[in-house]
Amino acid sequence: MNLFNDKALYKEYTVIIGCGRLGANLANTLSDKEINVLVIDSKEESFRKLSPSYGGLTLVGDATDINILKEAELDKASVVLSVTNNDSTNIMVAQMAKELFKIEHVIARLYDPERVCIYKEFNIETICPALLSVKEINKLLEVKEIN
Repeated sequence: MNLFNDKALYKEYTVIIGCGRLGANLANTLSDKEINVLVIDSKEESFRKLSPSYGGLTLVGDATDINILKEAELDKASVVLSVTNNDSTNIMVAQMAKELFKIEHVIARLYDPERVCIYKEFNIETICPALLSVKEINKLLEVKEIN
């Protein structure tokens, strides 16, 4: 796969690992904003979650395989989002993106809040649904107490 004949044409290129609900929604949103997007998932049927108007690329494969990341031309990505449903996969892909491909902006979804320290050591931003839910519930409780 040769995505980039002229690198100047692709100032913004986002690679999303995982095409579940979150990955598909992110891909659809970025595609709608005309941002170049490539989604990698190990199961081809996962791409059915993408909208009919999705204008990006898809790649079937295991994102922990360096050859798949090379095929995706990860080294040209401005952002890598690892949002599979597996913390270990997200950690591994995020570390590979940072260390091997020198991607500055890497974001990974994390289910286990106790693993946040691993990501911080590698300067990887995290989104943790459990922590976000706690924050939102606390906000709702504060509003209820004020009323």
